[in-house]
Amino acid sequence: MFKKTLLAVSLAATSLISTSAYAIENVDLLIKNATVLTMDQDKTVFDNGLVAVKGNKIYAVTDGSNISEYKAIKTIDADGDIVMPGLINAHTHASMTVFRSMADDVPDRLHRYIFPLEKKLVSRDMVRIGAQLGNVEMLKGGVTTYADMYYFEDEVAKTVDQIGMRAILGETIIQFPVASAKTPEDGIKYTLNFIEQYKNHPRITPAFAPHGPYTNSTETLQTIAKLSIKYDVPVMMHLAESKREREVIAKRSGGLSPIKYMESIGALNSNFLAAHVIDANDEDIAILKKHDVGVAHNMSANIKSAKGVAPALKMFNDGLRIGLGTDGPMSGNTLSTIDEFNQVAKVHKLVNKDRAAMPPINVIEMATIGAARALHMEDKIGSLEVGKLADIIVIDTKAPNMIPVYNPYSALVYSAYATNVKHSVVDGKLLMENRNILTVNEKTVRDEALKFADVVRKTVVESGEIVQ
Repeated sequence: MFKKTLLAVSLAATSLISTSAYAIENVDLLIKNATVLTMDQDKTVFDNGLVAVKGNKIYAVTDGSNISEYKAIKTIDADGDIVMPGLINAHTHASMTVFRSMADDVPDRLHRYIFPLEKKLVSRDMVRIGAQLGNVEMLKGGVTTYADMYYFEDEVAKTVDQIGMRAILGETIIQFPVASAKTPEDGIKYTLNFIEQYKNHPRITPAFAPHGPYTNSTETLQTIAKLSIKYDVPVMMHLAESKREREVIAKRSGGLSPIKYMESIGALNSNFLAAHVIDANDEDIAILKKHDVGVAHNMSANIKSAKGVAPALKMFNDGLRIGLGTDGPMSGNTLSTIDEFNQVAKVHKLVNKDRAAMPPINVIEMATIGAARALHMEDKIGSLEVGKLADIIVIDTKAPNMIPVYNPYSALVYSAYATNVKHSVVDGKLLMENRNILTVNEKTVRDEALKFADVVRKTVVESGEIVQ
């Protein structure tokens, strides 16, 4: 009898071990002991949570109580640090890093300085060098996905592919000759070739990027809108940004606002991302919502250029697809989305005379799932949820500027620096560990940018063509 009981216990124990072993899940990456901000629909937060990654997708997000169920190839002990979705920069011109700090505070800068500067210096080499520098800056600042508008975007795509980030890349189309196209028609052809080349890339989405409604003809804008539907690709454009734009469009359309004009010509649809949207009234905002248009809110660039404060608070409260962008590094000067947080929260309180306006949780929403919605990618990125692509960052909460953390959203918005980002994961791959980028040589990137800066100095600064 005793032997039978002993045998039964032994068999039960063997069964338990077997069941336990079977229950263990092998994953590629495990981030544990984390303050997890999921940014899901319920804004779920896990104080001592874990995120498990298998392949390029999020496999589990839990409170950490089931950590024994996972065996990982790579484990990161967050030790209480904030783990959150990678930031999404909804609008920029990354390659312009090589022109940063030039002629910052002069009037009519775009037309008097930037366009002439680009005419002299934009080339495939310049675009590649500037994009590499921009990628490094963004990745080190927690940006894992960005939406870019510039020339030779196939060169930008190569740099994105190399560093391992995710990007929506729009080839700029404009009415005057530029380095990549002599005519708007050439620009469209260039974009179509770019789309064909990258349409099946897992991390790069090719797009059309007409510069603006006033720098393109009605016919060009209508053609692009139709092609975007045909090829199912995004269209990114500066819209409702400036006084000059409003005046040109009003003259062209018999008094319509830029947004009403775009609707009247059939150029607004769910593939469209509008950058800036400063000069927009309630009717304009309703039109954008009606056509399911995404909006990129670029606070730093807007206020630096003295163009005004976009009605982003109303757009957010009205349920528009709105996310944060930095604009280009000649406009807001940094490509750090984290640097936008503080200004977005505070300036909207000021202009609305309401201390409770734009609370930190809403700012973080616009930087993550909100920007994903603006790009119509919310089913893939923007939150830490099972099945979504594994784009994840870890924020250091032990840095002096982050101590103590009572409210993680407030700490991120009002206290964090871009340098507080410790680790960055894109598509399930660890691209930055302890602030060291693993996929490109940062020093080489910096050195090449500095070498190009010497070319810029000799070409336009020392000659006196750019007034500082």
